[in-house]
Amino acid sequence: MAINSRATIPSQFQRVVSGMRPTGNLHLGHYHGVLKNWVRLQNDKECFFFVADWHALTTHYEDSRVIEESVWDMVIDWLAAGVNPKKSHIFIQSQVPEHAELHTLLSMMTPLSWLERVPTYKDQQEKLKERDLSTYGFLGYPLLQSADILAYRAGEVPVGEDQVAHVELTREVARRFNHIYGKESGFEQKAEIAAKKMGKKNAKIYARLRRSFQEEGNHDALETARALLEDQQNITMGDRERLFGYLDGGGKVILPEPQPLLTKASKMPGIDGQKMSKSYGNTISLREDPEEVKRKIRTMPTDPARVRLTDPGDPAKCPVWDFHKIYTDESVRGELAQGCKNASIGCLDCKQYVVEGVLKELLPMQERARNFTKDPKMIRTIIEEGGEFAREEARRTMVEVRHAMGLSYSK
Repeated sequence: MAINSRATIPSQFQRVVSGMRPTGNLHLGHYHGVLKNWVRLQNDKECFFFVADWHALTTHYEDSRVIEESVWDMVIDWLAAGVNPKKSHIFIQSQVPEHAELHTLLSMMTPLSWLERVPTYKDQQEKLKERDLSTYGFLGYPLLQSADILAYRAGEVPVGEDQVAHVELTREVARRFNHIYGKESGFEQKAEIAAKKMGKKNAKIYARLRRSFQEEGNHDALETARALLEDQQNITMGDRERLFGYLDGGGKVILPEPQPLLTKASKMPGIDGQKMSKSYGNTISLREDPEEVKRKIRTMPTDPARVRLTDPGDPAKCPVWDFHKIYTDESVRGELAQGCKNASIGCLDCKQYVVEGVLKELLPMQERARNFTKDPKMIRTIIEEGGEFAREEARRTMVEVRHAMGLSYSK
């Protein structure tokens, strides 16, 4: 599915939404693949980070105890990793029921085939054969993800390449919703009136750019027009949304189409050389006991050719080398690579550099986690405040959604 990327995301939609399922201890793969990116994003974007407990139920509905047990530890790990409640909104998905309401409403107009074609649907069924996933909840979880994003009218969603299809589904759902419900009565007339509010000069520029895009397919004109709308201070948000929709030849933008914010693929390997994953049993958790960290790294497999200390090896064939790429300085790596190739350094000595690098990263986080654990009231306050803010934002979206669908029942 191709993505029609928009270079300009309207300022009112410049939000980032991301969540994580509470299904067990977080590990180094979560830290390098997700949390480090969240910490970076919170400095530049308005971020909504949520505990996806409903998503966890799609695969753990038969024994949900692990979800309840994992929620608070996971939030503590986020905080210990540097996610800052003063810079981002942290909350639990199920405490914002608007997610479920929007999911239900979107399900009324989303074709079943759209859900069945999501690549991860069949992939997860294959990987989790021991679980009965022939449920509506599991089939519909990509649409719940869409509701999670659209409830906050997010502009960007941080994902790896394997999750881009989920964002594209969200874009298609938003596009279909806007097409069906964005055609408000007298839309074109309202858009023309809104354009005049920008002043005669800007209204003429807007009209010229709109014609250039719609008649000639000039995407530069489209981006220029969007930038023009961004600069307008004398029109309401509703008028701005009408004018954005009028540019594309559609209706009012009720649910904006988010963009995938591609993140670097996590290069965090497991202790067996595969991708670090709980299902493979090859993880180092963020709260792993230091002695256990040492044991796990020291017992990692190495190049099979190094049977004896005097046997030369090849770093490219050694799972430990992928850890060196993350935790060992480049200058030291060069020396270690040469020592491996000429058998002048033993594997345990080589692994010691990784042990030191991992512990240097983990120990400060573990200390912060211990401090947070001592104050459960503060953790709950963070979640309550984040949830209150998130719910207020989601309510605003739902007011517009209900109105567009004819469900507001107001006089």
